[in-house]
Amino acid sequence: MTIMPPTIALKIDVDTYVGTRDGVPRLLEILDRFGIKATFYFSLGPDNSGKAIRRIFTRKGFLRKMLRTRAPSVYGLRTLMYGVLLPPPIIGMKAPAVMRQAAARGHEVGIHCWDHVKWHDLLPWIPKKMVALELGRASALFEEVIGRRAKTTAAPGWTISPDSLEIQDAMYLTFCSDSRGRAPFYPVMDGRSFTTLQIPTTLPTMDELLGEGAITAANINDHYLSLLTPGLNVHTIHAELEGGVLATVFVDLLERLRAQEARFVTLGEVAEEIRRGSAPRCELAMGELPGRAGNVAIQGRQLD
Repeated sequence: MTIMPPTIALKIDVDTYVGTRDGVPRLLEILDRFGIKATFYFSLGPDNSGKAIRRIFTRKGFLRKMLRTRAPSVYGLRTLMYGVLLPPPIIGMKAPAVMRQAAARGHEVGIHCWDHVKWHDLLPWIPKKMVALELGRASALFEEVIGRRAKTTAAPGWTISPDSLEIQDAMYLTFCSDSRGRAPFYPVMDGRSFTTLQIPTTLPTMDELLGEGAITAANINDHYLSLLTPGLNVHTIHAELEGGVLATVFVDLLERLRAQEARFVTLGEVAEEIRRGSAPRCELAMGELPGRAGNVAIQGRQLD
């Protein structure tokens, strides 16, 4: 029996100023080397990374995750003080050239958020008008930097609400990637149906796996290869990790995927293929995933 090579879509979340400034250029160099196009999601507003310290008190497992992933060495001490002891840089204003470079090299670019920490930590308590303002400010700066309207967004920490999905529908996006799951779908949350296609992340992230069980940087790619399916595999990486201290591990993964003759696509190309076919409606709800502190949006049962 012939085994079909896997299809890989690389989704790159850029959470911080240092990830934008340092991690993205390194990832662009790596992707150029392999001839791969990816989908980048940029945080555009204030880098308030230091405020994430409150998760120690509000999210079970957060401190353990920070320790096992060696967060200070990944993000740098300066980043961990932004918004607390240091004024937060406005990422889209401080590093617009990096965003333009990603687009100029043929990669897909979209909006991650305005304020990553605010969205990730406080979305359930933010009024709908403020959620719209967060996305509106990000959209305006994105258009100013890139010169065109954003066609896709991806929620920080896979954190969503019916209000955020409604606002995304009103933005007439081509697709979003806010969730974790198994295949593209149209979301139904709290009994409300939404019209923007969701392309979920299907594989666990590095920060969810490292330090869990016997998984280390030396063997994590063995684990990734064991998880691949013959169909679409959406792999979310982070500019701060795979574009930083774990860049060599990421390069090794790409080399091994190339050896398997993997096909690489952007999320936009996946959306185009869906338009030629169809995608089901599926339930979407916030829930727990192994290795992640706090809840994420998880694809549920198919409704049609």
